[in-house]
Parts: sequence; C-alpha cells; structure tokens
Amino acid sequence: MSYYFTKTIDMPFQDAVARVTTALAAKGFGVLTTIDVKATMKNKLGVDFKPYTILGACNPHFAWRALKAEDKIGTMLPCNVIVIETAPGTVEVAAVDPAASMVAVDNPTLADVAEDVRRMLQEAVASL
Repeated sequence: MSYYFTKTIDMPFQDAVARVTTALAAKGFGVLTTIDVKATMKNKLGVDFKPYTILGACNPHFAWRALKAEDKIGTMLPCNVIVIETAPGTVEVAAVDPAASMVAVDNPTLADVAEDVRRMLQEAVASL
C-alpha cells in the first residue's frame, strides 16, 4: 500500500500552490500550516533546494470525528499535501493517504474516517 497519491501538473510553482489550496478548500480543507522547505533549507542549512512546499490541510468535520474516535490521533494531524517543482513549469502534488497512516491504529471508527478523508483528498488532487 502506498502512503501517498500524486498528480503532476504543468504550471508555475506559485500558481500550483494557490491552485492546490483552492482545490483543498473546495473539499472543506483549510490550510493550517505552510512550510516553505526551500527557504527553510537555505536559512537553516545554507543549502539550495528545489521549490517545495508542505501544506498542512485539515477538514474540521473529519478532524472532530477522528478526535472523538481516538484522542491521541492529533499526533497524526493535519494531513500533509506537498507541492514540488520537478522541472521549470512542472509541479508534482502529493497528498498523504490517511488510510495508510491509520493502519497502525487499531480502531474501526477511525478507519472509516480515514477512508472518507482519503476520498476527499483524492478528489482534490484529481481536480487539479
């Protein structure tokens, strides 16, 4: 089982980040965190890295269902979606597969929530 699903799109990097954010919002996900990995690697390590952003996405409805089923599940939230420039004008978008992440947690209710989140994230990525 893969732990993520992905799609490659042709557009400038910053446009892709905005488009992913919009696609997530259309499925009820807000972006709680945005990590500019390229800038962080440059600032902290002095190394150059390709444009790479991690978006911490959360759908409050699903988060609430997950927290009610397993109160320590917050250690695995939010759902990360990455946007990576693989070549000028080509961007890969990958989202964590929450169902794969939840395999370690033996809770059928949580597995149901993860399947719902997986479907919504897959739809968001597919819509790009």
